[in-house]
Amino acid sequence: MVIEQQITQAIIAAIKELYGTDVTAAQVQLQKTKKEFKGHLTLVVFPFLRISKKSPEQTATEIGEYLQEKENSIAGFNVIKGFLNLTIADSCWIDLLNTIHKQPLYGIIPVNEKSPLIMIEYSSPNTNKPLHLGHVRNNLLGYSLSRILSANGNKVIKTNIVNDRGIHICKSMLAWQKWGNGATPESTGKKGDHLIGDFYVAFDKHYKQEVAELEKQGMTKEEAEANSSLMAEAREMLRQWEAGDKEVRSLWETMNNWVYAGFDETYKRMGVDFDKIYYESNTYLEGKGKVTEGLEKGIFYRKEDGSVWADLTSDGLDHKLLLRADGTSVYMTQDIGTAKLRFDDYPIDKMIYVVGNEQNYHFQVLALLLDRLGFSWGKDLVHFSYGMVELPEGKMKSREGTVVDADDLMEEMITTARETSQELGKLDNCTQEEAENIARIVGLGCLKYFILKVDPRKNMTFNPKESIDFNGNTGSFIQYTYARIRSVLRKANEQGIALPEELPNDFPISEKEENLIQSIADFASVVKEAGNQYSPACIANYIYDLVKEYNQFYHDFSILREENANLKIFRLVLSANVAKVIKEGMGMLGIEVPERM
Repeated sequence: MVIEQQITQAIIAAIKELYGTDVTAAQVQLQKTKKEFKGHLTLVVFPFLRISKKSPEQTATEIGEYLQEKENSIAGFNVIKGFLNLTIADSCWIDLLNTIHKQPLYGIIPVNEKSPLIMIEYSSPNTNKPLHLGHVRNNLLGYSLSRILSANGNKVIKTNIVNDRGIHICKSMLAWQKWGNGATPESTGKKGDHLIGDFYVAFDKHYKQEVAELEKQGMTKEEAEANSSLMAEAREMLRQWEAGDKEVRSLWETMNNWVYAGFDETYKRMGVDFDKIYYESNTYLEGKGKVTEGLEKGIFYRKEDGSVWADLTSDGLDHKLLLRADGTSVYMTQDIGTAKLRFDDYPIDKMIYVVGNEQNYHFQVLALLLDRLGFSWGKDLVHFSYGMVELPEGKMKSREGTVVDADDLMEEMITTARETSQELGKLDNCTQEEAENIARIVGLGCLKYFILKVDPRKNMTFNPKESIDFNGNTGSFIQYTYARIRSVLRKANEQGIALPEELPNDFPISEKEENLIQSIADFASVVKEAGNQYSPACIANYIYDLVKEYNQFYHDFSILREENANLKIFRLVLSANVAKVIKEGMGMLGIEVPERM
């Protein structure tokens, strides 16, 4: 905040003049004054006692008197033990608001040619099923993180790696061949990803039936699974795929294209996108090449059975398999290949993987392997590790078809938003088209906000009913406040009131208004913190606190009915800048805000 920087410099000058010692800005500990004390900013004086050689109270009083006399921004002070509480002059708050008002994108650092290039990987779906609630959290976190890092002055490339090969894909393909009767998205009226997901569930159902039959014949469960003819067919299909069998490859391509079309619809509705999509069917061969190269250089070693391994014991880990004895790749190999392709495509400075916390060990290993293979960003890659998301009913299982589908969830949220808004009369003056758009904005906004307000590292339970509440810590509460401010500004415009480029600073304002300006000004530091911490929750909870504070101000003060012309204009400018920060902050969460509700 500009005022803090100004006061910090004044404190440095005070220490020099009062005690003849130079101190740095890092030694000046300024923080917001606690609500129970009078003041705006509090200086911790304990670090200066060895310089002043006086008591905490005397040191604080001397610094306070100096600042009140020499620094125009200080209107008063009080001392509580070793803490100096400073009251900032009204004119400074208005000057600060003017500074924010002049910046259309306050708090955002522009990108330039020298900006670091950060690549973020998120989504990472499999082509054997539609996106589900777990993917929703992943996509929302990844997309929001890309917006936050961009706001911190970084070039950002958003990437997706699609798991489009392997035994799970063959299960869906085989089930379609056996029981699909030539079904297509067009003939069934189903999105392609949903159709293929149905066949994945069908495979599992028939597989379990076969295993149960074999167990009845006297086999153990392990023996029954090993003797499953259905699983043997799926494995044979995978072998044919890897051998390049034209018929298998053609079916694989057709079914994957159905899935991609379905994914695209889901991504579009969710409001997320990618700059580049990679496919594991391409990257696994690249990975095998890099592992072979590492083997030749002595970075890896081969066992007697022909499998290739990495010895990570010197880093406190174990031995890691990279290629099986039959030459087939594992996930680690594919990730190495994807990294190579990405590094070929872009001059990456930092790589961030948005993947659940069950993969913590995997990325610990990947960082070491990439570093050994010569990728400059390898050792410093970031695994943005997040917790699982569940429903109140508990965990979900794809094979059993008990997952919460992303499309169904979004539709449910929009329907609930529509019904709730109608009950509260918030759509009364809207056309049908406006009402539908508001229901979409509010429904998806509530979904996104409910997920993003939680510390990403924590497991969470998503409750659709709780997420849409116009009075709680929800997206709809924030969206409604934004729409309320926009309504006030429209009415002001209708009355012929234009907002000036700059406010005069020669009139008094209230403590509540000062606090609101301070809250707006904090946005810049919150954006920086969210970038440093990789935490959309920082932005979400800051916006909620700002909105709460604004609503208290709105309740206690007149705006358009204020008789003092200066105050009326000031409050309109203040409101406009609250709305600006709400829109910017929610935009970093991938959330739209409606102009009216």
